Amino acid sequence: MGESMSRAEVLRRTGLGAAGLLAASLAGTQAAQAAPGAAEHPNVRLIRRYYEAYGSGDLEALRPFFAPDIRWTIPGHHPLAGTKEGVEEVLAFFRELGRAGFKAQTLFLAADGDWVVDLHRGWSTAPAGLDITWALAFRIRGRRIAEAVNFAGDQHAADAFFWRVYPLAPLPDRLTERS
Repeated sequence: MGESMSRAEVLRRTGLGAAGLLAASLAGTQAAQAAPGAAEHPNVRLIRRYYEAYGSGDLEALRPFFAPDIRWTIPGHHPLAGTKEGVEEVLAFFRELGRAGFKAQTLFLAADGDWVVDLHRGWSTAPAGLDITWALAFRIRGRRIAEAVNFAGDQHAADAFFWRVYPLAPLPDRLTERS
């Protein structure tokens, strides 16, 4: 899936400090204790397959992973921030990310009940300029993603990048109703 990052690099990119060091240490300890080929939680397998589909660049390949009433929240103060509701809005969000050539490399996945926590490296390629660690909390319902909440390791960098790449239309066009 690409170049591997050390714990130190994950912490540097996220600014997580001591809490991040503890979480990364625990994650590394758990991974080291897992037996090769150990049974993986089915929701972790689902999210792994989701990232494989995302990596293919085929947005339609993502559709089967989403519950019809999915809610995907992107925190921040930028044009792509907010909660996307329904499959079409979520796919429209991913279409916009595709304009910046976003890529993702999974670093850590863990499940507890209906929730999967994911840490991944996410970076832009067109234009290059954003390369940070992201955390996502996925809620799974009926073997589909029903909710996702996305957290940027460096929200200020994400906000600045998204404003640079996705500027608002000038006034008055941005306020004009479109048919």
